[in-house]
Amino acid sequence: MSAKFNKVREYYDNGLWSKSRVADAVEKKWITAEEYETITGEPYAKEA
Repeated sequence: MSAKFNKVREYYDNGLWSKSRVADAVEKKWITAEEYETITGEPYAKEA
């Protein structure tokens, strides 16, 4: 589990972050693509 996984999940679950913001966390390597899917329930797709 990534170091920032719990923080990102908490922000998303509390409505503070959108899926786009969680995707940004993947791009910044704060979380993995698999963790994105765990948090949002959707597969990660890199934004164009």
